[in-house]
Amino acid sequence: MKFFKSLLFACLLPAMLMAQTTPDIKEFDKYVQQAVTDWHVPGLAIAVVKDGRVIFAKGYGQRELGKPGNVDTQTIFGIASTTKALTAACAAMLVDEGKLHWSDKVTDYLPDFQLYDPYVTRELTVSDLFLHDSGIGNTDYLWGTMNISSDEILHRMRLVKPQYGFRAGFVYQNIFYMAAGKVIEKASGMPWETFVQKRIFTPLKMTRTVPVFSKSKGMPNQTAAHVKVDSTIIVVEKDMTDAIAPAGGVWSCVDDMAKWVNCMLDSSKYGNQRLLKPESWARLLKPQTFVSQEEFYPTARITQPHWITYGMGWFQQDYKGQKVDFHTGSLGGLVAINGMIVDKKIGVYVLANLDHAEVRHALMFKAFDYFALGGDRDWSKEFQTLYNGLRAKGEKAEKDYEAKRVMDTHPTLDIKSYAGTYTDPLYGSVVITATGDKLSLDINKFLSAEATCWNYDTFRGPYARKEYGKVTATFSVDEFGKVSTVNVDGLTFAKQ
Repeated sequence: MKFFKSLLFACLLPAMLMAQTTPDIKEFDKYVQQAVTDWHVPGLAIAVVKDGRVIFAKGYGQRELGKPGNVDTQTIFGIASTTKALTAACAAMLVDEGKLHWSDKVTDYLPDFQLYDPYVTRELTVSDLFLHDSGIGNTDYLWGTMNISSDEILHRMRLVKPQYGFRAGFVYQNIFYMAAGKVIEKASGMPWETFVQKRIFTPLKMTRTVPVFSKSKGMPNQTAAHVKVDSTIIVVEKDMTDAIAPAGGVWSCVDDMAKWVNCMLDSSKYGNQRLLKPESWARLLKPQTFVSQEEFYPTARITQPHWITYGMGWFQQDYKGQKVDFHTGSLGGLVAINGMIVDKKIGVYVLANLDHAEVRHALMFKAFDYFALGGDRDWSKEFQTLYNGLRAKGEKAEKDYEAKRVMDTHPTLDIKSYAGTYTDPLYGSVVITATGDKLSLDINKFLSAEATCWNYDTFRGPYARKEYGKVTATFSVDEFGKVSTVNVDGLTFAKQ
């Protein structure tokens, strides 16, 4: 009898221990719901993967404010820059097949590729495209202020002067991921969007995932994009990202993205197959570039990592003695975060429909604590305090800037003298017309704004798209009393 009692106890012990250690899903659900409410996020979806299975997945809130339709785990969002890890994996597949090598020069595949510095043009490798270490600063104006093709974007990169030394630091650079998509096309013989669909989405059965925005049109159950403007959350147009799709163009839902997270947590295995050789998977997650505090997330002020790095499509930091691989995604009115701790077999994926809703970081760290590492810190409250402080600091800086203006000034010249066409081979064109005391700006036939004299030859006023805030246009008058240039929000154009 004692033997059978001991045997019964031995059989029940694992279940008893599991019952004691399994986190209360309802408590985590309540936490997420409260966080969504506290951050005023219209809609959010989250999935948590642990030990090879999805242990939590749920949608919260509305797809679009003021309209029926709730977010669920099938709701389509833009995954933005979390696309980068997918593009890096595509390149790694071609490396596995011998069709591509990390040390290959970019010009081996794109012979017309040219940067400002001939040395960097010659030496830039396929690997460099994924590491943000080229020496070239942020060039998002090439898709954020104009609507030009990916080929034209690459062509204009030769005009961008380096910001720092080649491989001497880290500055986030979307355009090189777009270039990586071109390399993938040349090496594979198929466009990047076809390759990622065929080699990742289809094998992983990601049936509600598309590689470009244009292919998401008509799909049911999509979210809207929201931005807070003057304390009011409004619905805004979605960003067009097709030109830079390998950097941030995928649209998906958390059910599908959980399949990707699960695959990457298990060294790229799915079923009895794998996307990558183990060594290629490991290379994607290997720290490659040190990231400065200025280029990292403000959350580090609270999480206090000992080191911060970038792999290939993944930011990295230590947390509670564990290596965290993660990446955010941000488009106008939409956000994402993909995070995982490989050694603990836990991954988190969050999608939300409010511009820069940093609750995403809070939910990632809370999930790590709740389901793997332990701890009861209220990350939502702490990060909200942090970001509220940063927002207040920004608002103060804006007020201080406004306070420096000299009241009741007038332009140097008659307002009609500022009208005309201004161009730059890198930044495009600005067509300015004068009506009464206002200037109307048409920037690359993509953005428009109206401005009035704010301080001498500086004009300010609202963009037509409210979420862009105010335009600032400062004119320069030459020694002959003629307007020579206009600087529009940091971009300088010469008058024709």
